Amino acid sequence: MLETLKTLCRLDGVSGDEDAVRDYLREQARPYADDIRTDALGNLIVFKRGAKAAGHRLLLAAHMDEVGVIVTRATDEGFLKFDFVGGVDRRVAIGKPVRLGPDKVPGVIGLKAVHLVSREEEKQVPKTDALYLDIGAAGREEALSRVPLGTYGAFVGEPEAFGGRLFKAKAIDDRVGCAVMLELLKEDLPLDVTFAFTAQEEVGTRGAFRAAFSVTPEVALVLETTTAADLPEIEGARRVCAPGMGPVISYMDGGTIYDRELFQDLRRLAEDNRIPWQTKEYIAGGNDARTIQRTKAGVRVAAISAAVRYLHAPASVGSMADFENMLKLTRLFLADQAERL
Repeated sequence: MLETLKTLCRLDGVSGDEDAVRDYLREQARPYADDIRTDALGNLIVFKRGAKAAGHRLLLAAHMDEVGVIVTRATDEGFLKFDFVGGVDRRVAIGKPVRLGPDKVPGVIGLKAVHLVSREEEKQVPKTDALYLDIGAAGREEALSRVPLGTYGAFVGEPEAFGGRLFKAKAIDDRVGCAVMLELLKEDLPLDVTFAFTAQEEVGTRGAFRAAFSVTPEVALVLETTTAADLPEIEGARRVCAPGMGPVISYMDGGTIYDRELFQDLRRLAEDNRIPWQTKEYIAGGNDARTIQRTKAGVRVAAISAAVRYLHAPASVGSMADFENMLKLTRLFLADQAERL
């Protein structure tokens, strides 16, 4: 699964521009799918029959998109102004390389030179309109000829393992969930499963609504990442969760109160099979579950997440063991759901 995850993280798929990720996922899923389609919002919906007929009762979901930038105008000097797509911490964006558009034009996020910054400005995080993209253009006309308005840009970061147990890359959120679902698609399943690789999660879980509305599942399991804050000087519940401590099984976050029975089922499966697990000790964040849960007459939802440091940054860090245990726990969940049919 690690090589699949590396490939997925190398691809660019900012919200609304997920084409490269979706094309790769479709190519990988096609040999194993009984039905595969792309809907109007760009979700990739894959259905695979299992040993027991369940129709579209069970949905697995993971989002394809990542945070990034979008070009909004150009200055006379040839710099590009932009806005962020999704929630990006401006503190970590300054000086970071990006690649823009289908031609992957290289650029860097710039800011006023430090010797021109006032004492008051030194104490503040720069606003987005104070930042710009430098692509080396000599003027406005050249800049726009290379990067038209509305062009998406993704952060640059080569995936790599380090420390013997950790993995660093851009877009781990949520390419790890996509990688888990691809692995499951290759296996013989205990029941029919619909896989939704969703679009535009980072800008308000928009794709998940369309996907769940068309599938109409009874139960949905969201495979995600969640913020880890196990850093120096962070104590107690503010640490939220930690890479290497096992998959995160959530009972509540900022957008969803998860189905209590499904939460207990996941906890039982983890403990009975000696899979380490943890839960979020700080109620915050959200994912596609909040939208899926409210679709049509309602859907019972659960989530398994990987604890990831520096979420929505040019480089995020998670545990390879956690990723593998997400796959194991999801596999057990499918078998448990099949036994209930």
